[in-house]
This record gives sequence, structure tokens and C-alpha cells, in this order.
Amino acid sequence: MVQKLFKKLLPWRFLIRRMTGYYGFLDPVTLMARLRQFSKPSEVQEPIELLRAGLIFHARGLVNTRAIQYNLDWVWPFWVVKQFTPKDASFIPRGFSFSHINVTHRNWTAVGHPDLAAYPVIDPRGLVTPLFDAWSIDVWLMTQDKALLLPSRQPRVVQTLDLSDELAVTTATAKNNLSLVCTASVTMDTPAGPVMQMIAKGSMQKDAGWLIVSIRPYNPEGVYFIDHIRYNDSRFVINHAHEVRFGTAPEKVLFSTYDRGDVALELDRPQTEDQVACPIGMATAAAFFPVDPNAATRIDIQVPLNQDAAFVSSGTGRPAEPASQIVSQTAALAIPDAKFQFLYDAAVRTLLLLSADEVVPGPYTYRRFWFRDACLMMNALLGLGLAQRCERLIQGFASRQKLSGYFQSQEGEWDSNGQVLWIAQRFTQCTGRVFSASVFTSLMKGARWIIHKRRSKKDGKPHDGLLPAGFSAEHLGPNDYYYWDDFWGVAGLRAAAKLAKKQGNAADQKMFAAQAMDFENRIFTSLAQAPGYKKHQAIPASPYRRMDAGAVGSLVADYPLQITPPNDARIMNTMSYLMAHCSFGKAFFQDMIHSGINIYLTLAMAQTFLRSQDVRYKELIHTVADLASPTGQWPEAINPLTGGGCMGDGQHGWAAAEWVMMMRSLFIREEGDMLILGSGIFPEWLHQNTPLSFGPTLVPGGSVSVTFTRAHKGLELFLTASVKGRSLPCRAAVPGYRTKDLDTSHDYCLLEPVQRP
Repeated sequence: MVQKLFKKLLPWRFLIRRMTGYYGFLDPVTLMARLRQFSKPSEVQEPIELLRAGLIFHARGLVNTRAIQYNLDWVWPFWVVKQFTPKDASFIPRGFSFSHINVTHRNWTAVGHPDLAAYPVIDPRGLVTPLFDAWSIDVWLMTQDKALLLPSRQPRVVQTLDLSDELAVTTATAKNNLSLVCTASVTMDTPAGPVMQMIAKGSMQKDAGWLIVSIRPYNPEGVYFIDHIRYNDSRFVINHAHEVRFGTAPEKVLFSTYDRGDVALELDRPQTEDQVACPIGMATAAAFFPVDPNAATRIDIQVPLNQDAAFVSSGTGRPAEPASQIVSQTAALAIPDAKFQFLYDAAVRTLLLLSADEVVPGPYTYRRFWFRDACLMMNALLGLGLAQRCERLIQGFASRQKLSGYFQSQEGEWDSNGQVLWIAQRFTQCTGRVFSASVFTSLMKGARWIIHKRRSKKDGKPHDGLLPAGFSAEHLGPNDYYYWDDFWGVAGLRAAAKLAKKQGNAADQKMFAAQAMDFENRIFTSLAQAPGYKKHQAIPASPYRRMDAGAVGSLVADYPLQITPPNDARIMNTMSYLMAHCSFGKAFFQDMIHSGINIYLTLAMAQTFLRSQDVRYKELIHTVADLASPTGQWPEAINPLTGGGCMGDGQHGWAAAEWVMMMRSLFIREEGDMLILGSGIFPEWLHQNTPLSFGPTLVPGGSVSVTFTRAHKGLELFLTASVKGRSLPCRAAVPGYRTKDLDTSHDYCLLEPVQRP
């Protein structure tokens, strides 16, 4: 109240204008007013959460500007090497750059455990950042004649993801007669609790030398300040808080400050100290372990994860369940395509990691909550059969609900309430469970928020009856009346009607169903007035937009919401526009904000093609698979020329979720109340004479697994279903075989080929 009074009484705008004019700056008040003219009037201009994140991001970029370009003789991470090398395709000129940030190789892979919200990340050259947004560990080799093997400067390494019980990333680097192999994982049961475990192995065929473990004042985003490093008792202590422990005492340790330069510049000097303090915050350290010729040296490194400020354990008090046992409870995919199989298994592990506490869309840059990402990732968790995990997450949503009923993760994003209601109803539909009174009350309050939030004034404007202008999905453009929000609103009200019916509330069921129908009618009435629709008969991003890349958000009416029927002309016209004008290399290219190839939106388009029986879904899936990193991960957006991440988190949970849902849809997808079986199976898989299978996956009323096996007279379908109540209708629609209708009470049928051989 006092702040509001000050704003009214003091002439803030006048004072700001006088001050900026006096010092020769642009008038920020006028500038902001001009900027806002590019968007529709909205109650929220820029979500404060995103502004805060952006400011922090570029604040680090400003530090990078000072630290990196004047010290290119330092050993920097891979993205810096690429981005600052003039002859490299990733080179970024710096003359007018406000800040120096990683926009070319935003790629990393997290390791961890499904019940532990701690995510050490490993970059494409093996640089390990054990704790959230902190310093890193790099490992090098040096011969006696000072020849160095520095992974970040090598054009090629071999990096793999081990999907056994302890998820592990191994990076193998070789040069001349030097070989370095580093493996990072998380070990749960140690005296120190969960630890990041790193095993470094170095060998030299001819020379003796050293394996060097270096503490680095940076991570995949840029500089992280290290003010102090101390060594004693086989461990480094960083900033008086964080420990790096060695299984073997090093032969010597060296330290350096910013003024003296990187410790890498004087690796041959003797040890003279056991600690260092750097007033600028760029302290470095190196621990030396001898390597004999023709004999490998192994060094064990541990970093306790309970030192991480963002650390969250399951809190059960019982020993951690083996990760492999948790994975065994998820839907299994069996196909002869090794790449697709690996990407599926990796995506499952990504979803388990990123839902250990609340759902987060990434282990690093996006380690914060969005309802949008959470609900779409939870849809994949339900597809994997993880109902209990989803129930826990849904029960936590009420803590983020405002008194108005708004489920808020970011201000001005009006899609969240529809998403919460949609995933909640999806959960009850699959499990048959009824929510507690408090959770149900929260959901109904959220549905009423959608109704009250719609524009009630009817004066013939295109946005009559729609949700307000907002920031929506962030990558669709400036504030506008986005159809993305509206379609989610319709889906949310439909879900609320079904939830009310489940709870025996007939009055609310009728009211929400009527509101959903009215909302849907208003959307398509509005659409007829939109410039994009008038020209292309397609669905633009909003009633005020021409067709552009933002129209991809409107496809949500098809997948996953199924508001429009299969092969709807408006949806397919939108697809045609996007494929013709917003694609690169047979993938969706988001040319606003993200400015890169988007994986989860490409897969959503593939789902629409599959639903409409358009075989182009296959080429989109192949493109996405080819864009995955060697460890089976996708960043949020991919540089079309270098293949490196250029936007968002380097390991994106929404992308992993859509790969899981895509593989599921090839075998089992839902069309209304019917299960469509095998409609996306690649014909070449059937030539391998190996069984193809998926499941068990949750479907309305229970779970289903399918297996397809070639037989002499056709294709055998084995169906395993556990469905409560009535049997679900099914349609087997495998390409190349005659369609056959059955239901979940059948456990076997033989599909005949369309043409006999």
C-alpha cells in the first residue's frame, strides 16, 4: 500500500526523464511505451520471472565479456572454444554484443537418480559441473615434455550414455599416444550420502606424465566466481563450502589467481602453497597424479551432493530404490531400430530424473517450474505407467494456486489452468481414482477462473469471448490473444466437466460442458476474422496475426487435445504452411525468439501427420533422431548449421516427453474412446522378423500392452489389457495390413496383408 501511494504521489516518470535527458540517455519511459505498441494491451507486460531470469543470464554474460575475450590463453569450456574461434562455423562476432553467452553449443547431459533432485551436468567434452550453477571439474593429460591433451580443444571425442543402474556419461579423448577416459555418475549409498562420482583414467603409450584434475571457475553458461581454494587431506575445499575429494593423494597441487593467469599456463612449476585467494573470483587449481608409460592411472573423485543448495532427496528415510528397478516399472519399447530404442530409453531416464521432486523441464537453465512443461511431461509419465508419481505432482499444484483460482508459475500465461485440469482429468480417466475434497475444490476453482477470465464484453471485436492478451508460451511472439491459450481453456473446461461428473456433481458438469462449447464456438467465430485464416484457411497464432511460425501453437487443437477431428482442413492447412515456410531440413524451425530447430514442436507436428494418416510423420521422426546428441539428448532449440544447442536448457524434458509419446503413438494411440494399434509402425521394422512391442501403458480405465510378430499368414497381434469396466474398442491399423476392429477383451488376432506375397 505504501509503495502504491509513493507511485501516485511522486512524479516518477518526470524524474526519470529529467535524469536520463541530463546524462544523454534515451528516455526509457517513451522507449518502453513504443516497445509495448508491438504487442496487444495486457494486464501483464513481461512476466517478472522471465525478466529476472533474463537479467541473471545476461549479468553472467557481462562477466563473460570481461573474463573471456581478454584471456584466450586460458583453458575454456568447449562452447567458448567453438564460439571464439574465427574459422569455426560456431564463431560469433563480438563487436556489438551486449554480453557473451553460450548460443552455439548449449548441450549437456545430467546424471542422477529418479528420487534425487540433484543434477550434475556433463558438457560435450566431459567438463563436469557437479553442483547446480557452480564451478566445474576438468581433467587433462600432460607429458613430461609438456604436451597437453585438453578435451575442450579436441575436434572430436567419443561420448556415451550408460543406461545401466547408475546412469553414467563417459567421455573418451585421444591424441597421438595420449588417452583419457572420464566417467561421471551419481552414487547414492556412501557414508557422505549421495555423491557425484567421477572416475578418470589416463594412459600414455610412450611417455610418463601426469593426469591433472583442475578446478575451473566456470560452467556451461560461463564464469562462476571462485574466491578461495584450499587443499588438505586429499581434497580441495572451494569457497570455504564445497569439497572435492580424491581417492588417492595427488603428487602435487598448484594454484593460481586471475592476475597470474590460468593455472594451466604454468603447469611445470613446483608447489609452493596449499591455498589461494583471488579478489577477482577467478581462482584455479590443479591436482597432479603420475602416469607411467604403458600403464593406466585411475583417479576416483567424489563431490558430496548434499553441499548443493538446490539438493532435494526423496525424504522417505529408506534406502534408495535401485534406479533400474524404477525403470523396470515403466512402459518398455522393443523395436529393431537401435537409435530409436536408445533415444526412448534415454528419454525415460530423463523424465524420471526431472520429476524427482517437482517437475522441471531441464537440469540446469530451466531448473524451475512451469505448469506448461510439467503437464506435458506428466502426460508422458502417465504414458509410461507412472500414475503414483503423477498423483504426487498433481497434489502439489494447489500450492501454486492464487486466491482467484489462477494456477500461476509465470504471470500473464493463461494456458496453465487448462493444462492443470486436462492432466488431472487424464489421470482420473486412466486410473479411476478420485481426488481428495481439497484437490477437487482446487481444480473446480481453477475451472471457474477460466470462465471469469474470458472477455465478457461483446462488441464485435475478434477477441470477444477469448482469454486476455498475454505472454502465453513465450515463443509465439509478443503479448497477444493466443489461440494456444484458448484451446487449452476449452480442454480445461471439458476436463472440469468430466471431473465434476466423476465426483457426482451434475450441476457443475452441465455448466462446465456448456461453457466449453461456448468457448470453442467463440474461437472459431474469431478465426474467421483472422488475417492468416482469410488468406490461407489456416489457424494463425491469434485473431490479429498473419501466418507465421507462431501458428505452430494452434496445432494443439489437434495434438494432444483432439478438439478438432483427424485431418481437419484448418489444421492441415496450418501444417502445410509451416512445412513450406517454417521448416529446415524436414523439421520445424522456430524463427522467433528461439531461432532454432524445435524438437518437441516437430514431434507434435509428427503426431498430427500420424493422426491424419500422412506418412510424412516418419521423416520428421527420423530428423529428430538425427539431431539428438551422442548421449541421446536434445536442447530446447538447435542451431541449424552447427547442430549445437542455441536456446534454453541443453537437456530438455519436454523434448524427451514428446519422444516417449511419439514412440507410444506408433503402437498405441487414442482417438476418442478408441485405441488405434500399430498405425505408426515402420514397415521396415517388420522385415527384421523380431517381435515389436510397447507397454504396459495407461489408457482410459487401465493399462494395455501390444506385441506384433510376423507369421506365415500375416502379422500376429498379442494384446494384454487390464481395463476396469467395459472393454475398450480397438482398431488394428498396421501399415500394409488389413484394418481389423476388436476390443480389449481379445488377447490375439491375425492381421492379413493387404496384398498376398
